[in-house]
Amino acid sequence: MTWWQSIILGIVEGVTEFLPVSSTGHLTITEKLMGMPIDDPGITAYTAIIQIGAILAAVIYFWNDIARIGAAFLKGLGNKDARDADYNMGWAVVVGTVITAGVALLGKDLITGALRSMWVVAIGLIVWSFAMFAADRHAAKVPASKQRTLETITWKDGAILGAVQCLSLVPGVSRSGATITGGLFSGLDRLAATKLSFYLGIPALVAAGCYEAASEFTHVSNTIGWGVTIIGMVVSFFVAYASIAWLLKFVASNTFTSFVVYRIVVGVAIIGLLVSNVITAV
Repeated sequence: MTWWQSIILGIVEGVTEFLPVSSTGHLTITEKLMGMPIDDPGITAYTAIIQIGAILAAVIYFWNDIARIGAAFLKGLGNKDARDADYNMGWAVVVGTVITAGVALLGKDLITGALRSMWVVAIGLIVWSFAMFAADRHAAKVPASKQRTLETITWKDGAILGAVQCLSLVPGVSRSGATITGGLFSGLDRLAATKLSFYLGIPALVAAGCYEAASEFTHVSNTIGWGVTIIGMVVSFFVAYASIAWLLKFVASNTFTSFVVYRIVVGVAIIGLLVSNVITAV
């Protein structure tokens, strides 16, 4: 992998990691168009590791929230009278993370093997678009006064969205797309659903990135190289930070319809490229 290829992939990762369009799907598409073997262990490891840059951007962006929720959670464990909405949010994140991590570990071979196909990416993009559209329409029908905010979150929401987040292990579905969809169906307003998606994603993505960095160190060292990998991480950090700021501003006054349309267009385009043999499935 060259440094300019890593820069391109870092940009793609940073832009798409937190948008409901599937970062894995877009990275796979980009790697394929650049002639990279998407089933290569080194490429798979690189894709997971550069997420660390994007997730670090989220950690810094939401640091005040993370610190507040973490402090409230620890305080509430020892003092029932101190348990508040932030304490409940802490439990939601813990429960959701445990569920996602368990499924990810059990299905690791499937995720890095059979599911690494452009057909899976295309189908995932299109099929989940309809789920997102349905959730968006559902949210639009709920009066603003009855929409739930982050203050109403409990561990049960964490369990539900943690389970939904597992669907994002399928390339093309999108982690944020899955959790935001689940949040909207749970009655959360769009901004609350989006923020909860970030809170649930931070520990899951940090764990995935660290796991890949530790377990695939040799693959990256021997095939990709840590120099270009770090370049991808740094680029993804700066791009992701800007992407997060834009997304939160966007969802405050817009629906997710534009993302739904975009996903379908990209999915159909991939199928067209596959059918015409411009690209191969793996």
